Amino acid sequence: MPLDAIPPLGFTPAVGDTELTPRQRELLALAHELGRARFAPRAAQWDETATFPFANYDDLRAAGLLALCVPRDQGGGGADYATYMMAAAEIGRFCGATALTWNMHISSTLWTGVLADGIPMTEAERAEHLRRRQLHFARVVDKGAIYAQPFSEGSAAAAGRAPFGTTARKVDGGWIVNGRKIFASLSGAADYYGILCTEDKPGTRPDPRDTLYLAVPASSEGFAISGDWNPLGMRGTVSRNLTFTEVFVPDDEQLMPRGIYHKGAQTWPAMFFTLAPTYLGLANAAYDFTVQYLRGEVPGEPPVRRRMYPTKQIAVAQMRIQLESLRSLFLRAIREARPNPSKDERMRLYAAQYTVMEGANDIARLAIRTCGGQGMMKHLPLERIYRDSRCGSLMLPWTAELVLDRMGREALYEPGEKDEA
Repeated sequence: MPLDAIPPLGFTPAVGDTELTPRQRELLALAHELGRARFAPRAAQWDETATFPFANYDDLRAAGLLALCVPRDQGGGGADYATYMMAAAEIGRFCGATALTWNMHISSTLWTGVLADGIPMTEAERAEHLRRRQLHFARVVDKGAIYAQPFSEGSAAAAGRAPFGTTARKVDGGWIVNGRKIFASLSGAADYYGILCTEDKPGTRPDPRDTLYLAVPASSEGFAISGDWNPLGMRGTVSRNLTFTEVFVPDDEQLMPRGIYHKGAQTWPAMFFTLAPTYLGLANAAYDFTVQYLRGEVPGEPPVRRRMYPTKQIAVAQMRIQLESLRSLFLRAIREARPNPSKDERMRLYAAQYTVMEGANDIARLAIRTCGGQGMMKHLPLERIYRDSRCGSLMLPWTAELVLDRMGREALYEPGEKDEA
């Protein structure tokens, strides 16, 4: 279809009024309509009760969005990295918990799909991976299965600085998994939990290069979910604790061949940027609400205009400037994401992560200050957006602190360089 024949979207996407492919426009329109009509009206209930947004997942499944990043030849949507990131930002605009958990699910298909295609493998490894991922893709496409992606253990492992404490011991036909994960989003909602664990090799020290990526079925004997879930924000993610006690996982549940995850982490740093679109969406939501509120156009509220005050105008200008900065860095980062990026590309990726994760909450802070006391009321979405946006810079593997550490170190040291003792 010629670009001039594509009908206008009728809204500005969360990523801004940038150039889009026809497929991206189609997906953004779908995400926007689902978010506006379905997800936004339900967002308060997931937050209030700290329960998983099952109804939203029914809508995602019906729309084909659970299989968005499954290749087309496997029956999925065939979306590439940048297209997924744009759609995720649009969903985050209407329900942060839905966008964030959707990311955990999509990442399992994205990592085994387009990202794995850019990871070096031997012919045997590639053949093994292509065969096994057909099993996982078919579950998502044909059965609407949900995959979670629990990484955190309360150690440096999720940041890539230590081996995972969760281990997998090779046995005939599969693996025996033991360990624990914390902050495991989609707890009790996922059909499969894509866990990272360290291969238990007798007589050798645990090594991050021996990381395994396994899909543990929720029905597995020895698998358990525990702990309360009553956090500040992102309450609908239901990120409880998982324990694995002598859990048998068949060989075909490997999401990547032995040792390939570690190569992927080195090859594709952009794979760790997929949490950011949720928070870009929240930044847009805070800005959208503030403009709507100052214009007296919030549904159900008195039509009182507050836009004529210079202090309000200046604050909105400051929010828009910051939002445009977030959008610009985000867009550049997702469009140049590729295997083995240059140093400058990698630094921009870090900068985009930090800017979005910290900037979203700063925009929400300005929104509450600008809207005043009404912004704190729970019948309006702004205080929830503020709480949800505060969570972004705390999330491993790229917390705000770790990103600053990486940027500073990699700016001053080339690979292999050390200071003299």
